[in-house]
Amino acid sequence: MMASTNSRTSTYHSPQGRGRRSLQSILAMPLIALGMALTGPTLADDAATIRAALAKVLPEHQPTSVKPSVVDGLYQVDIGPQVMFVTSDGRYLIDGAVIDLQTRENIAESAQAEARQRTMAGVADEDVILFAADQPKHQVTVFTDIDCGYCRKLHHEIDGYNQEGISVRYLFYPRSGPGSPSYNKAVSVWCADDQRAAMTAAKNGEKVPSANCKNPVREHMELGELLGIRGTPAIVLESGEMVPGYVEPKRLAQLLDAASQ
Repeated sequence: MMASTNSRTSTYHSPQGRGRRSLQSILAMPLIALGMALTGPTLADDAATIRAALAKVLPEHQPTSVKPSVVDGLYQVDIGPQVMFVTSDGRYLIDGAVIDLQTRENIAESAQAEARQRTMAGVADEDVILFAADQPKHQVTVFTDIDCGYCRKLHHEIDGYNQEGISVRYLFYPRSGPGSPSYNKAVSVWCADDQRAAMTAAKNGEKVPSANCKNPVREHMELGELLGIRGTPAIVLESGEMVPGYVEPKRLAQLLDAASQ
C-alpha cells in the first residue's frame, strides 16, 4: 500500500482555542463564583445574566443553550459536548453530580449523555474511519490510540463487533500528544489511500508508510478533551453514555440493546 500526500479534509471544527484559557481548566473546579449577582424577572433575563457571567471566564466559548433545569433556580448550560449548571443570578457554577433524591437519578449525567449524543451526531462519517456492519443494528464512536494495548485488542475483534451488528466509528486520541510517534501514526493512517487497511496494519504493529495531508487528528483530540476523555479506548454509545475501556463484542451488544429499550 503506497501512501501519499492527498487532499482529505475534515469538516469538524473544535471550539477549543489554542493558547487560551480552556473550558476544561474552568470545569476542574467543583464550585466557582462567576461574577456579581444580577437578577432578572424573566427567563430571558436570567439567561442573559448567565451568558454575561460566563463570558468573563470563558470568553472563547459561547453557550449553545441556556435553559432551566428541573431544579428551581438552577440553569443547565451546554457548551458543545460539555454540560454545567449555573445559578440564575450568574454567580455559582456547579460541575459534578446533581442527584434527584426521590428517583436517585443523576440529572447531570443524563444531561451530559444527551450533549454527547448531539455532539456525536454532528460528527460526519467523512471525519471518522468507519468499520460498518453489513447488517447494522447499533453504532458506536471509539476514541482510539494506535499504540494502546486495549485499543489494539478491541480492533482485533472488529469483525466480532460487526457480526453483532455494531458499526464502529474511530476518532483518534493519541495520548502522547501532537508530534509524538503515536500522533504521527494516526496522521499516516488517515492520509493512507486505504484508511481501513492502514488502521488494521497499524493496530497489528506493522509499519504504515509515513504520509501527511490535511487531517482531523488534532480536532479529534480536542473533542476528546472537551468530552473529558482521560484514557483509551473510550466508547461513546448511541445514547451518549461513555464507556471507558475495552468491552468484548457480545457484552457491548447487550449494553447497546439495553440502552435502546
